[in-house]
Amino acid sequence: MDPFATLGLERTYKLDLAAAEKTHRELARALHPDRYASSGASERREALTKAVEVNEAWRVVRDPIRRAEALFTLAGILVGDTNEPKPAMALLTDMMEQRETLALARAKRDAPAVAALVAEMKQREATVQAGLATAFEQAQGEKARLIPLVVRLGELRYYRRFLEEASATLDDLETHS
Repeated sequence: MDPFATLGLERTYKLDLAAAEKTHRELARALHPDRYASSGASERREALTKAVEVNEAWRVVRDPIRRAEALFTLAGILVGDTNEPKPAMALLTDMMEQRETLALARAKRDAPAVAALVAEMKQREATVQAGLATAFEQAQGEKARLIPLVVRLGELRYYRRFLEEASATLDDLETHS
Protein backbone atom coordinates (compact mmCIF):
# COMPACT_ATOMS: atom_id res chain seq x y z
CA MET A 1 0.00 0.00 0.00
CA ASP A 2 1.17 3.51 -0.80
CA PRO A 3 -0.12 5.59 2.12
CA PHE A 4 0.58 8.81 0.26
CA ALA A 5 -1.51 7.77 -2.74
CA THR A 6 -4.26 6.46 -0.47
CA LEU A 7 -4.57 9.92 1.08
CA GLY A 8 -3.87 11.79 -2.16
CA LEU A 9 -0.64 13.26 -0.77
CA GLU A 10 2.67 14.00 -2.40
CA ARG A 11 5.37 11.42 -1.61
CA THR A 12 7.46 13.58 0.66
CA TYR A 13 8.76 13.44 4.20
CA LYS A 14 7.94 17.07 4.90
CA LEU A 15 4.16 17.09 5.08
CA ASP A 16 1.64 19.64 6.18
CA LEU A 17 0.20 17.33 8.83
CA ALA A 18 -2.78 19.59 9.50
CA ALA A 19 -3.79 19.43 5.82
CA ALA A 20 -3.13 15.68 5.73
CA GLU A 21 -5.29 15.20 8.82
CA LYS A 22 -8.09 17.21 7.21
CA THR A 23 -7.88 14.99 4.12
CA HIS A 24 -7.96 11.90 6.34
CA ARG A 25 -11.03 13.15 8.21
CA GLU A 26 -12.85 13.92 4.95
CA LEU A 27 -12.05 10.49 3.50
CA ALA A 28 -12.96 8.74 6.75
CA ARG A 29 -16.27 10.61 6.88
CA ALA A 30 -17.04 9.74 3.24
CA LEU A 31 -16.23 6.06 3.85
CA HIS A 32 -17.95 5.75 7.23
CA PRO A 33 -20.00 2.52 7.42
CA ASP A 34 -23.18 4.43 8.35
CA ARG A 35 -23.16 6.02 4.87
CA TYR A 36 -23.36 2.54 3.36
CA ALA A 37 -25.94 1.02 5.69
CA SER A 38 -28.57 0.75 2.95
CA SER A 39 -26.07 -0.36 0.28
CA GLY A 40 -25.42 -3.89 -0.86
CA ALA A 41 -23.08 -6.17 1.06
CA SER A 42 -20.27 -5.93 -1.50
CA GLU A 43 -20.44 -2.12 -1.53
CA ARG A 44 -20.38 -2.05 2.30
CA ARG A 45 -17.36 -4.39 2.32
CA GLU A 46 -15.56 -2.28 -0.26
CA ALA A 47 -16.21 0.92 1.71
CA LEU A 48 -15.04 -0.75 4.92
CA THR A 49 -11.88 -2.00 3.20
CA LYS A 50 -11.15 1.49 1.88
CA ALA A 51 -11.85 3.02 5.30
CA VAL A 52 -9.36 0.63 6.90
CA GLU A 53 -6.76 1.55 4.24
CA VAL A 54 -7.34 5.27 4.81
CA ASN A 55 -6.94 4.89 8.58
CA GLU A 56 -3.77 2.82 8.22
CA ALA A 57 -2.36 5.33 5.71
CA TRP A 58 -3.00 8.13 8.21
CA ARG A 59 -1.24 6.17 10.98
CA VAL A 60 1.77 5.81 8.66
CA VAL A 61 2.07 9.38 7.40
CA ARG A 62 1.52 11.07 10.76
CA ASP A 63 4.37 9.13 12.39
CA PRO A 64 7.81 10.42 11.32
CA ILE A 65 9.46 6.99 11.55
CA ARG A 66 6.71 5.12 9.73
CA ARG A 67 6.56 7.90 7.10
CA ALA A 68 10.30 7.52 6.45
CA GLU A 69 9.94 3.73 6.33
CA ALA A 70 7.17 4.09 3.75
CA LEU A 71 9.27 6.41 1.59
CA PHE A 72 12.23 4.04 1.72
CA THR A 73 10.02 1.04 0.94
CA LEU A 74 8.38 2.84 -1.99
CA ALA A 75 11.89 3.54 -3.33
CA GLY A 76 12.70 -0.18 -3.10
CA ILE A 77 14.91 0.05 -0.01
CA LEU A 78 14.36 -2.55 2.68
CA VAL A 79 14.17 -1.09 6.17
CA GLY A 80 13.75 -2.55 9.61
CA ASP A 81 16.05 -3.72 12.35
CA THR A 82 17.52 -6.56 10.28
CA ASN A 83 17.98 -4.54 7.08
CA GLU A 84 19.40 -1.27 8.32
CA PRO A 85 23.09 -0.52 8.83
CA LYS A 86 24.43 -0.67 12.35
CA PRO A 87 24.43 2.73 14.03
CA ALA A 88 27.66 4.61 14.57
CA MET A 89 29.53 3.68 17.72
CA ALA A 90 29.35 7.33 18.82
CA LEU A 91 25.54 7.19 18.78
CA LEU A 92 25.48 3.91 20.70
CA THR A 93 27.88 5.25 23.31
CA ASP A 94 25.94 8.48 23.64
CA MET A 95 22.62 6.68 24.03
CA MET A 96 24.13 4.41 26.68
CA GLU A 97 25.33 7.48 28.59
CA GLN A 98 21.92 9.14 28.22
CA ARG A 99 20.21 6.04 29.59
CA GLU A 100 22.60 5.98 32.55
CA THR A 101 21.81 9.64 33.22
CA LEU A 102 18.10 8.82 33.00
CA ALA A 103 18.51 5.91 35.41
CA LEU A 104 20.29 8.16 37.91
CA ALA A 105 17.59 10.80 37.63
CA ARG A 106 14.94 8.11 38.10
CA ALA A 107 16.71 6.73 41.16
CA LYS A 108 16.94 10.23 42.65
CA ARG A 109 13.30 10.87 41.69
CA ASP A 110 14.53 14.03 39.96
CA ALA A 111 11.66 14.94 37.62
CA PRO A 112 13.28 18.21 36.44
CA ALA A 113 16.39 16.28 35.36
CA VAL A 114 14.25 13.77 33.47
CA ALA A 115 12.31 16.63 31.86
CA ALA A 116 15.60 18.21 30.76
CA LEU A 117 16.68 14.92 29.18
CA VAL A 118 13.34 14.70 27.37
CA ALA A 119 13.72 18.25 26.06
CA GLU A 120 17.25 17.57 24.82
CA MET A 121 16.24 14.33 23.12
CA LYS A 122 13.21 15.97 21.49
CA GLN A 123 15.57 18.61 20.08
CA ARG A 124 17.84 15.91 18.68
CA GLU A 125 14.86 14.11 17.20
CA ALA A 126 13.63 17.35 15.58
CA THR A 127 17.09 17.99 14.11
CA VAL A 128 17.22 14.53 12.54
CA GLN A 129 13.67 14.91 11.20
CA ALA A 130 14.54 18.26 9.63
CA GLY A 131 17.66 16.74 8.08
CA LEU A 132 15.64 13.82 6.73
CA ALA A 133 13.06 16.17 5.23
CA THR A 134 15.76 18.10 3.39
CA ALA A 135 17.60 14.96 2.30
CA PHE A 136 14.43 13.24 1.03
CA GLU A 137 13.59 16.36 -0.94
CA GLN A 138 17.07 16.54 -2.46
CA ALA A 139 17.15 12.81 -3.28
CA GLN A 140 13.92 13.12 -5.29
CA GLY A 141 13.13 9.45 -4.81
CA GLU A 142 16.41 8.23 -6.34
CA LYS A 143 17.30 4.98 -4.62
CA ALA A 144 21.08 5.53 -4.75
CA ARG A 145 20.70 8.90 -3.05
CA LEU A 146 18.28 7.55 -0.44
CA ILE A 147 20.30 4.54 0.76
CA PRO A 148 22.73 6.62 2.87
CA LEU A 149 19.75 8.17 4.70
CA VAL A 150 18.66 4.88 6.23
CA VAL A 151 21.15 5.35 9.08
CA ARG A 152 19.23 8.51 10.10
CA LEU A 153 16.11 6.38 10.45
CA GLY A 154 18.00 4.26 12.96
CA GLU A 155 18.86 7.39 14.93
CA LEU A 156 15.19 8.31 15.08
CA ARG A 157 14.40 4.86 16.41
CA TYR A 158 16.93 5.27 19.23
CA TYR A 159 15.58 8.71 20.13
CA ARG A 160 11.99 7.46 20.07
CA ARG A 161 12.80 4.54 22.40
CA PHE A 162 14.63 6.87 24.77
CA LEU A 163 11.73 9.33 24.76
CA GLU A 164 9.24 6.55 25.46
CA GLU A 165 11.32 5.37 28.42
CA ALA A 166 11.85 8.90 29.73
CA SER A 167 8.16 9.77 29.35
CA ALA A 168 7.20 6.64 31.27
CA THR A 169 9.68 7.66 33.95
CA LEU A 170 8.15 11.14 34.17
CA ASP A 171 4.65 9.65 34.40
CA ASP A 172 5.82 7.35 37.17
CA LEU A 173 7.48 10.18 39.07
CA GLU A 174 4.39 12.38 38.78
CA THR A 175 2.06 9.54 39.80
CA HIS A 176 4.08 8.57 42.85
CA SER A 177 5.11 11.97 44.13
